Amino acid sequence: MAVHPVKRAFKYRFYPSDVQAAELLRTFGCVRKVYNLALAARSEAWARQERVDYNATSAMLTAWKKTEELAFLNEVSSVPLQQTLRHLQSAFTHFFAKRAKYPRFKSRKTSRKSAEYTSSGFRIRDGRLTLAKMTDPLDIVWSRPLPEGAKPSTVTVSQDPAGRWFVSILCEDPSVKPIPATDAAVGIDVGLDHLLTLATGEKSANPRHERRDRARLAKAQRELSRKAKGEGANRRKARRKVARIHARIADRRRDLLHQLTTRLVRENQTLVIEDLTVTNMVKNHTLARAIADAGWREFRSMLEYKAAWYGREVIAVDRFFPSTRLCSGCGTVREKLPLSVRTWTCETCGAAHDRDVNAAKNLLAAGLAVSVCGVGVTDLAGVMSRGLTSCGCGSKPVT
Repeated sequence: MAVHPVKRAFKYRFYPSDVQAAELLRTFGCVRKVYNLALAARSEAWARQERVDYNATSAMLTAWKKTEELAFLNEVSSVPLQQTLRHLQSAFTHFFAKRAKYPRFKSRKTSRKSAEYTSSGFRIRDGRLTLAKMTDPLDIVWSRPLPEGAKPSTVTVSQDPAGRWFVSILCEDPSVKPIPATDAAVGIDVGLDHLLTLATGEKSANPRHERRDRARLAKAQRELSRKAKGEGANRRKARRKVARIHARIADRRRDLLHQLTTRLVRENQTLVIEDLTVTNMVKNHTLARAIADAGWREFRSMLEYKAAWYGREVIAVDRFFPSTRLCSGCGTVREKLPLSVRTWTCETCGAAHDRDVNAAKNLLAAGLAVSVCGVGVTDLAGVMSRGLTSCGCGSKPVT
């Protein structure tokens, strides 16, 4: 079977000159304006039961540029403006397919500042990237090389709330391809005391990145709250200080998750996790802060796309499967197991269990049963109560 090259984004930090920064900020504003105008036009047409697609909004953009009120749209490259219309079209496609909510308007204060350029809007020569409407190349810190012979398809420029500038270059990476298959499989239980617990008994400590900087963050937020409301320079400085602390926390968390997911994917052919609804879990105000800091959703996302890259399989077991309360030795399901109980003994077989290790073992067995034998997750407790030796199809043991 032919293996198609993986498209991969390479993100770099860069330091624009004052002229470049002003041009990019102007471009961000125009991108946001065009997106909101097109969304308003499509929403009004939707109310009239009329159909408006990308081609229609593109024609609208041409007309807007000819008006006196929106003539400033001609001052920036047209490529990011066309791209934002394509992004809006994708948002509506996902909405109609019931994969996302109705598109929302972009806010000057809270929305991500970014602009996407296709191949006609940038030039890369001798390791120097120049964007349309600019005379000088960007001062990029090339922290790692692009793949040899890479032909970027898009370049996305962005600025985060901390004021840092980034450029993301999307291109095919021939070095990303399936690695040799292995028989290894692992069950992974995520938690708060330990970030990850594997079925082998290995545990990964939870560094609690946000807690480490909580005092510094609280002080910066107090200083921000004392600044006068509005767009004053002092308030902008205080807001930027808070954003830098948040960025530092997020960077550390992302770096750790990349290390963990890369190792797990390289060492195991099958990875079994629990299908958690993090959105609902963070509604628990007692644990919301700790759950958000753990980054469970980001962990799963990384695990899934890296598994797809390298030819691995990720299995998500239904969240209602009693992985914690189920004895991995005899299959007895305990009626209650409070969160404060970290170790417990099975009353049926007398096996002593570490709460998290037992859950990881049960997830592994459940994932293998679903994958190999096609057993429904709701039937797994009964399968495991029959001794963890067969799922009933006779093809392969669950364990």
